Amino acid sequence: MAYVPRLKQEYKDRVMSALTEEFSYSNIMQVPKLEKIVLSRGVGAAVADKKLIDHAVDELTMITGQKAVSTISKKDVASFKLRKGMPIGAKVTLRGERMYEFLDRFITSSLPRVRDFNGIKATGFDGRGNYNLGITEQIIFPEIDIDKVNKISGMDITFVTSAPTDKEAKSLLTELGLPFKKN
Repeated sequence: MAYVPRLKQEYKDRVMSALTEEFSYSNIMQVPKLEKIVLSRGVGAAVADKKLIDHAVDELTMITGQKAVSTISKKDVASFKLRKGMPIGAKVTLRGERMYEFLDRFITSSLPRVRDFNGIKATGFDGRGNYNLGITEQIIFPEIDIDKVNKISGMDITFVTSAPTDKEAKSLLTELGLPFKKN
């Protein structure tokens, strides 16, 4: 028997039927699904110190279990002393098994470690069924050793779904276990 992540199995068993009831889909293929999760991190100080990019890439790799890549600037910005082609950030895109594993760890062990946590904001939807979330400290992830962190910084997490509307995407993410704030 091949290994199947807990959230992937839960999506097939419970979430698909719950969403079908809520939105009355006529076909099982209409049910929205989570397509990918993108973690990205801008490192503005990397203009002066190139080692900061390596630290950011290493931390994202530790958090996700997949090799992160550095992102490069697309144009020159003289006021920031930035040249085209300079590394200015890091990102990693998760799909399939790793995506569900990361989401499970994020919901069960990382979000409870946020100080004064009472849910995530429901205002991060983009109108096309995708959700963006900002994390202020990378030390909420248990994979990060606090003693080895040289600078506390945040990151952006984007959940890309196949849902056509924000309402359907919010229902999908709520069913998967993301704790949205109650209005």
